[in-house]
Amino acid sequence: MQATDLKAKVEPERRGFTIAELLLVVVVIALIGGMGGGLYVGTYKRMLVEKAARDLLLTAKYARIAAVEQLRPYEIHLDVQKNGFWLETSLLNEETGQTEQGIVENYYCRPVEFTGDVKFEDVQITPIGTETVAEAEDQQKIVFSPNGSARSAVIQIGDGKTHFTVSVSAATGKAAMYFGKAENVKTKTVDLDAQ
Repeated sequence: MQATDLKAKVEPERRGFTIAELLLVVVVIALIGGMGGGLYVGTYKRMLVEKAARDLLLTAKYARIAAVEQLRPYEIHLDVQKNGFWLETSLLNEETGQTEQGIVENYYCRPVEFTGDVKFEDVQITPIGTETVAEAEDQQKIVFSPNGSARSAVIQIGDGKTHFTVSVSAATGKAAMYFGKAENVKTKTVDLDAQ
């Protein structure tokens, strides 16, 4: 037996992948990635809508508590054209010693501008007192009073596919968030005298 025959019997034949096998693996990975990417985009868009609605809900809760604690009205201003909102109240100007309207910006509250396709889809704010409906719609603000009450509001935020609705009760100023359209949210009348 020669040395080359002995070497051939000891070492098995080496074999690599064919181009067809490599292309098949690449196609399978691309298909799995494409399906996962589509699911991710849909989930991401839903998360943007939910985040915008949750920001409005938390701002409304903060405004209610701050109005009662500070004994002054707090107002959530909705900017329907630019798709955002901010909280305002009368603040003391330390330079002049006068109180003037200012935007509340702290650890718990900040102005919010929606991202992506998120926008206000439906805004229903009920006027209080002597205001007319036109004045209330023109101002697009939810006022929280020091006595705990607020303007009744139902606000739908969405991107055309996903919708969340935030409602504010007039009698108690409490805010709640619901998945779905504003037309599906029933505003409740609260009887404060009931026990």
